[in-house]
Amino acid sequence: MSLNTKQKVIVRDFFKVISSRSEDIGADSLSRLVAVYPQTKSYFAHWKTSEPGSAPVRKHGITIMGGVYDAVSKLDDLKGGLLSLSELHAFMLRVDPVNFKLLAHCMLVCMSIYFPDEFTPQVHVAVDKFLAQLALALVDKYR
Repeated sequence: MSLNTKQKVIVRDFFKVISSRSEDIGADSLSRLVAVYPQTKSYFAHWKTSEPGSAPVRKHGITIMGGVYDAVSKLDDLKGGLLSLSELHAFMLRVDPVNFKLLAHCMLVCMSIYFPDEFTPQVHVAVDKFLAQLALALVDKYR
């Protein structure tokens, strides 16, 4: 399931292309997550509202995309590069690991909506693999 050299190039190039809409993708991905999987709202109970499109959801979606871009820059060592995020999500936030996969799916949907021409089958495979590896890196400290 690891990315080969060509796929790493595809991921890096695609994330450069989508950077102009990364905030929208992050906000819409998290909005889609809480709408489609309402059980995920429980992690955001401390917010005034966790409704899709609300200001807190949008803000956190943008934060998530910042983390994704950080991961793109650490493609060659995701587990080591994302150690502090893994610890945060495992020990402090106690996020159920399945939610990373659900969010990854929502991100793929949003990326394909915003960039249908650029979201080719090759990009789809590479980005899907990348997001799966990102999810694995984030759950590394759960074990």
